[in-house]
Amino acid sequence: MSTCYTFFVNANRRKEMEAEKRSTEQRNPRTYHFDQVSTLEMVQLMNSEDKKVAEVVKNNLVHIAKLIDEIYNLMKKGGRLIYIGAGTSGRLGILDASEIPPTFGVENNLIQGIIAGGSTALQNAVENAEDDKTQAIQDLKEVNLNENDFLIGIASSGTTPYVFEALRYAKSKGINTGSITCTENNMISQVAKFPIELITGPEVITGSTRLKAGTAQKLVLNMISTCIMTKMGKVYSNYMVDLKITNKKLYQRATNMLMDILEISQPEAQDLLQQANENVKAAIVMKLVGVSYTESVELINKNNGKIREVVEIDG
Repeated sequence: MSTCYTFFVNANRRKEMEAEKRSTEQRNPRTYHFDQVSTLEMVQLMNSEDKKVAEVVKNNLVHIAKLIDEIYNLMKKGGRLIYIGAGTSGRLGILDASEIPPTFGVENNLIQGIIAGGSTALQNAVENAEDDKTQAIQDLKEVNLNENDFLIGIASSGTTPYVFEALRYAKSKGINTGSITCTENNMISQVAKFPIELITGPEVITGSTRLKAGTAQKLVLNMISTCIMTKMGKVYSNYMVDLKITNKKLYQRATNMLMDILEISQPEAQDLLQQANENVKAAIVMKLVGVSYTESVELINKNNGKIREVVEIDG
């Protein structure tokens, strides 16, 4: 390797490290005495810093909306959304993915989360996992990542090797990619086709990106999955009408939905829910359109799961 090339590579790495230091690793001057203040002052300081997170997300709404539309277009064709990350970022991706099936009634693999170090890393730190580039590629192969999928890399620093390599590999295969990071012009943003940079600044505790950075990432993940599911017809008005009734609480939630939407009594709602085989969507269409359960399911499927279109056309 030539001296000039070595200098160029080292200079670039120094710039990356400086960028990281300016943001997620920088000391917060407002919390220098955090360990010396009262408990009330501690929580006030944290609350004050947290208030800034929503504004950071607001500044990225255009980019977030564009990312959502790109993912939705792929999902309409049968694609999946895959999150990949390490540490807190990886756990947040898995958390978001795991909450989608019970909330919106979709199959478990439609939105998936991958974390460096595997399932063990969900509760325990796995040494050097975030630096393992080879494993990143192997993990993507294990979920059969393909051109119909959308891969989002999540990394506060924007420099995590595991995430960078995953995105680089996906890009080489012609797979659409996005990223959620918390530093400017970082290496992960540069390799992702649809990058989102949430510049949350210094943490209350220096380098503890499970705080503001993690909160910002969670807010964006909430937006991504919720908006995609809504666009897929899993939401009617602001009701999660595709929920799976697996316990008493969810049965009551489904009953309440029917009572509110259809303006009927609880006994009527429960009877209708039984006739609809505990399918809230079918129950709504049966009542508003005046069709049988079988006919309601056919209408819903014909309109890609969007009952508003069924009701507005036939109701």
